[in-house]
Amino acid sequence: MNNYYNNKVIWITGASSGIGAAIANYLLRNTNAKLVLSARNEVKLKQIAQQSQNPNRTLILPFDLGQSFNAPELANKIIQHFGKIDILINNGGISQRTKVLEISEELERQLFEINYFAHIKLTKAVLPYMLQQKYGHIVVTSSIAGKFGFYLRSTYSAAKHALHGYFESLRLEYENEGIIVSIVCPGKIKTNVSINALSKEGISHGKMDESHQNAMSAEVAAIKILKAIANKREEVLVGGKELLMVYLKRFCLPLFNWLIRKQSPY
Repeated sequence: MNNYYNNKVIWITGASSGIGAAIANYLLRNTNAKLVLSARNEVKLKQIAQQSQNPNRTLILPFDLGQSFNAPELANKIIQHFGKIDILINNGGISQRTKVLEISEELERQLFEINYFAHIKLTKAVLPYMLQQKYGHIVVTSSIAGKFGFYLRSTYSAAKHALHGYFESLRLEYENEGIIVSIVCPGKIKTNVSINALSKEGISHGKMDESHQNAMSAEVAAIKILKAIANKREEVLVGGKELLMVYLKRFCLPLFNWLIRKQSPY
């Protein structure tokens, strides 16, 4: 697996915590890949970058997926610094814990901006360089919520569903020109995703869901994801027993419909 990442330039968004940070940590410790680390928290990004003895291996590009940002300018900075972009890992995102009638249109648009439109902007910014190289690997983090809807996650789930339609289409359009697309669907992973999820007031939910407390660690998830990327998997499910729901929906819909109603929203 590690050989796939050697000598590659990898841009990771959402790299300051959770799965993104775990992916960055693994790559810095086990490969000689050059990393571009992006998130809002520049201090945490610098702490991750300090793991490398070679400061030339990392480039810190802090920005907010939910705010206006110039994606072509960011991509150009990477090209100027490293000369290429081999892999883009669209990992940043934010969840919700809000009923349909409790969430404002403003918050719904914010969720789509962060979870969908920002990834599209970044992908379209790097794609021309990848086509020039005749190689590029675009990774996008969806969710099992991109496979089926769930309590308190209506807009989040909708944005994740949208990623599948977009990136599956992109794959078909550009795979003959050297572009690989991998869609990652995490289930319950022990990160701050539930703590940071937006409440109806537009602030952090502030609590870790019980279902996340004893879930797979971000470190284990990162290794599984990196193996899937190295194997050029088109889609990978990562998590625990909750992943069975994806297969039940496909092969035994009545049982899925019964079980999904029994689940706790948290």
